[in-house]
Amino acid sequence: MRPSKHHARTARGLFGALLTALAALAALLTTTSPAQADTTICEQFGSTTIRGRYVVQNNRWGTSETQCVNVTDSGFKLTQADGSVPTNGAPKSYPSVFDGCHYTNCAPGTSLPARLSTISSAPTSISYTYVSNAVYDAAYDIWLDPTPRTDGVNKTEIMVWFHKVGSVQPVGSQVGTATVAGRQWQVWSGNNGSNDVLSFVAPSAITSWSFDVMDFVRQAVSRGLAQASWYLTSVQAGFEPWQNGAGLEVSSFSSTVNTGGTTPGDSTACRVTYGTNVWQGGFTADVTVANTGSTPVNGWKLGFTLPTGQRITSSWGATVSASSGPVTATNLAYNGQIAPGGQGTFGFQGTYGGTFAKPTGFTLNGTACGVA
Repeated sequence: MRPSKHHARTARGLFGALLTALAALAALLTTTSPAQADTTICEQFGSTTIRGRYVVQNNRWGTSETQCVNVTDSGFKLTQADGSVPTNGAPKSYPSVFDGCHYTNCAPGTSLPARLSTISSAPTSISYTYVSNAVYDAAYDIWLDPTPRTDGVNKTEIMVWFHKVGSVQPVGSQVGTATVAGRQWQVWSGNNGSNDVLSFVAPSAITSWSFDVMDFVRQAVSRGLAQASWYLTSVQAGFEPWQNGAGLEVSSFSSTVNTGGTTPGDSTACRVTYGTNVWQGGFTADVTVANTGSTPVNGWKLGFTLPTGQRITSSWGATVSASSGPVTATNLAYNGQIAPGGQGTFGFQGTYGGTFAKPTGFTLNGTACGVA
């Protein structure tokens, strides 16, 4: 028996609703759905979640050519990366995995954005696989902003280049070198027209590493590109390809942000006394860090910038990360805790040229300190 017109319309309506639901499901699977088995994303800004904790994004924005990533439970691999763009301009994409928020797309359960002054540590780890038949960099993208924004472009971008192939270089120009998190880096600084960019370029390829994101954040603070009252909004890791890129892989990634309890919480919670003994061409500095807050400091890093012409030649009571310019003094095993009302001390000897001057600003674990 043939269905009546009413039944036919109903059947067509149910079939259409089913198609609509399937289409919606397909769209969801290519945007923010959890990856159960390997998932391939070719959509321009398609993304998915892994381990119920991080977001993997295709993030193709600089080219109309096809780009696809194969997403696993622990990372992703770039399986197709057609086309190229000029190497003296921006890359064609940033396929990446991230913790935090990117253009309103937030990782499930993330603790970001978080105010810098409340973050005691932000440990992260990654393993990269590289290829040689492409032009690209492999880099972290660490985003900072004066507000806890989850959309749009942030004020300051920190890039940590683990590796690069080809003639590409970071935004701006090289402004020196620095030792950060125990490694030596070329330091670049500039602005891309939308935000400030502070880049750290490894002199040779790093394939896997575990480090504290806050070591690089403190560099941005000490260089005036962020403040302790700002927010860390996302920690991202991936690749910026200019030419090709198929085969590039992030095989594992982790990110944790620890907040509260170990960092003075406001600009008056620490005070620095900087005493010097100066002679022609040389000096010593005895530094006292007082905890004027109500919580203990368990592990400290004091950041400050030496005036032009000064260079540290030796130190005691702390490990000093650089000999000139922005430096970070890190506690030793025996003096890492400063109780409320207590203080820690260290010192160093150095040389100088021209007129001697003292540093004008200090940060303790990213928080600005008063100066006695």
